[in-house]
Amino acid sequence: MAWNNPYLTNAYNPALTGYQPPYPQPAAPQMQVVRVKGRPGADAYVMGPNCSALLLDESGTLVWLCVTDGAGYKTISPYDITPHQDAPAPDYGSLESRISKLEEIMYELSGDTPAAGRGQSPAAAGQKHDGNAQRGQ
Repeated sequence: MAWNNPYLTNAYNPALTGYQPPYPQPAAPQMQVVRVKGRPGADAYVMGPNCSALLLDESGTLVWLCVTDGAGYKTISPYDITPHQDAPAPDYGSLESRISKLEEIMYELSGDTPAAGRGQSPAAAGQKHDGNAQRGQ
């Protein structure tokens, strides 16, 4: 008889009582910064098999990568870290002066005069340029 079935009454039917059996819920990933002191602290950090962790070293600028295999054996590798520094903005004024100095040196070595003006070739400035003269022919 259906009335004597305990699974159909409110007391035992999860759909009617709102009670849900405790099924295993997926664990949320843990986000934390683990701090250790040197290699001994990294060695002492307990981990299960098939795990990995980054450990921040408080005694220096190191990060320890700890990885365990299926048997729980730990491998520890140190990595150097440095604080990030933004690159300085380029100083175009000093770049302009450096280019001017290089142009002066180039004119001295080639024998040309800077009277040709910046951006003009010697021929455009009214100077005759003979390529064979520079090669010594």
